Amino acid sequence: MSGVRVDGMDELLKELDNRYGKEALQKKVDQALRRGAEVFKEVLVREFNRFAKTGASRDEITFSEPMDYGGKRTIRVHWKGPEGRYRIIHLNEFGTVKNPNPKGKGAVARAARAARAAYQRVIREELGR
Repeated sequence: MSGVRVDGMDELLKELDNRYGKEALQKKVDQALRRGAEVFKEVLVREFNRFAKTGASRDEITFSEPMDYGGKRTIRVHWKGPEGRYRIIHLNEFGTVKNPNPKGKGAVARAARAARAAYQRVIREELGR
C-alpha cells in the first residue's frame, strides 16, 4: 500500500533491531505486514461489494509475500485467479475513454484511505509485541 505512512516507525524499527537483531526483526515486520494486509483486504472487499456483479474481482484479491521494495519491506496487492480480473482492475479503478466513470472507480484508493488508521494500528500492535 503505497501512500500509507506510520509516524515514528523508523525509531521503533531501530529500537527493535537493537533488541532482537536483523533476522528476528524482519520476521516480526513480515508478520505485522501480513496482519496489516488482512486488515486492508477486509476494507477492500467491502469496497468491492458495493459494485460487484459476479464477485470475481473481490474473490481474486491476493497479496505477495513480504519483500524489499524501494529499500522498505512491503506487501503488494494483486489479483490472481481463474477469471483473470487483473486485466480489468486498472480500467475499473481509473475508467476508460468510453466509460470514464465506472461504478467501481477509485475503489482501491478509497479502501487505502479508509484502511489507513486500522492498518497503522495493527502494525504498531504487532511490532509492539
